Amino acid sequence: MGTSIYLINPRCDAPAYYGADVHAAQGFGRTVLIADVALPTVAALAPADFTVSLCDEGISPADLDTPADFVGITGKISQETRMIELAREFRRRGKIVIFGGCYASLSPERLRPECDILVQGELENIAGKFFADLRSRTWQREYFGDKPDLRDSPLPRWDLYPNHRALSGVVQTSRGCPFECEFCDVIQYLGRKQRHKSPPQVLAELDELYRRGYRYVFLADDNFTVYPARTKELLRAIIEWNDRQSAGRVYFSTQVSIECTRDPEIMRLCAEAGLVHVFVGIETPNAASLKEIKKRQNIGVDMVERMARLTANGIMPSGGMIVGFDADTAGIFESQYEFAMSMPIPMFTVTPLSAPMATPLYARMLAENRLLDIGPETPAIFPWTTNMVPKQMTSSDLTAGVRWLCNRLYRPAAFEHRVARFIDQYQPPAPRKNSGRAADPARTVDRERVDVARRITWLGPQEAAMAARLERRLLRKPEALGPVLLALGHYMQIRHIYQVSGLWDPALGARDRPVFEARQPSIGGVAPVSVDRGVLPPL
Repeated sequence: MGTSIYLINPRCDAPAYYGADVHAAQGFGRTVLIADVALPTVAALAPADFTVSLCDEGISPADLDTPADFVGITGKISQETRMIELAREFRRRGKIVIFGGCYASLSPERLRPECDILVQGELENIAGKFFADLRSRTWQREYFGDKPDLRDSPLPRWDLYPNHRALSGVVQTSRGCPFECEFCDVIQYLGRKQRHKSPPQVLAELDELYRRGYRYVFLADDNFTVYPARTKELLRAIIEWNDRQSAGRVYFSTQVSIECTRDPEIMRLCAEAGLVHVFVGIETPNAASLKEIKKRQNIGVDMVERMARLTANGIMPSGGMIVGFDADTAGIFESQYEFAMSMPIPMFTVTPLSAPMATPLYARMLAENRLLDIGPETPAIFPWTTNMVPKQMTSSDLTAGVRWLCNRLYRPAAFEHRVARFIDQYQPPAPRKNSGRAADPARTVDRERVDVARRITWLGPQEAAMAARLERRLLRKPEALGPVLLALGHYMQIRHIYQVSGLWDPALGARDRPVFEARQPSIGGVAPVSVDRGVLPPL
């Protein structure tokens, strides 16, 4: 009788910026924005005599009565509470529980007591021994993976994944990042030497996702464009691949550093390949803060002009924004707002600076006695949570400032201003031979994405008026419809998570500047929403 393993990606402890919780809230059922690539990759490393089943709890809850011999649980820090909860329940039922993935690798001491087997690092080079030990029931308590050559990484087992409820497929074309941002734990886990899959590997993975109906794919690189020669080679291969597809083109999103905008050829190739959306870690306009955390690639950069280069190539940027650096005073929130409003970026993620355990920032905060004890019992109220004490403001000031900034950025008038700026600057690439007007989405979940975006009018009369004005603007530039629908869908997710976390307060967003209070603002409860069930005209 063969050996069986049940692999689980737990649900997040709180709704996330780049999630799709709003789909369930709107009655469409559980949905994930991006499919989880870790589960199918581990499944592909398992020997043929293993029975492997997968569960992504963003789509369906874990089967606590699974007959599997082993239960493998992966996850990030935002899933810690649920990881431990599942592990305790499965162990109570007599299962052998395995922890692996980024959080298990970066914070092993937090998870070691809660599992039977702990896997740290990447699995490819140790998979043979690991699965052989499970088969023979002679497993070790801990396994340590190294940095494998990704050309040896297998084609993920997407046949085992619930693809019908994932809005975007995913291909991880590299691991690692050469930069050294103090707050980032990517290099602690995956290293500063970026490793790459070959173009044929990437195209084989795209073929598999295409067969399963995906027409939107996230390139899961921490920095897709950091090595220009490699990036250009891969983009040329993707362009040729996309031109061959007879059932519609695939569109892509990824993460880049602002340095990519210095290379016009990369910008052109990104557009021709179908890259329509990128996330850029902008962080702050405060040069002292950038220097403090060693984000040198952003220092001295005219972000407004660089964002215009992206939109001029048919690419919609999203921006990461952080407050609470040591160089930040209480005036940073207004500065961040003005900075954001000067750019054609519809979507910003706003977070207070935090120190993941494996980072240089964590070590510095520990040495300065500025860490807060936030354990797994503390609910993760995203985007409020930080584990460090700010230097030039109180913790209450930081919380109040984040709350004001979030509300200010996402009041309808401010969001409309940024979307309108994007539409005006947007220049689509020249049409490819099979890039005519797309047919209606074939998958149910893709049609739901459009329906969720159009339900922005349900949020209230201000949102309905905003949608009507944006529609009129789109009549003058209909080619921007796709990116704008994507932005509207993200806005619906933002508003959803702000409401369920108690962050949303329209009156606060109407204020010109934050009001700092003597106490920590409450984060409980949900603000009432005035609902106008109008119908958004066809876009």
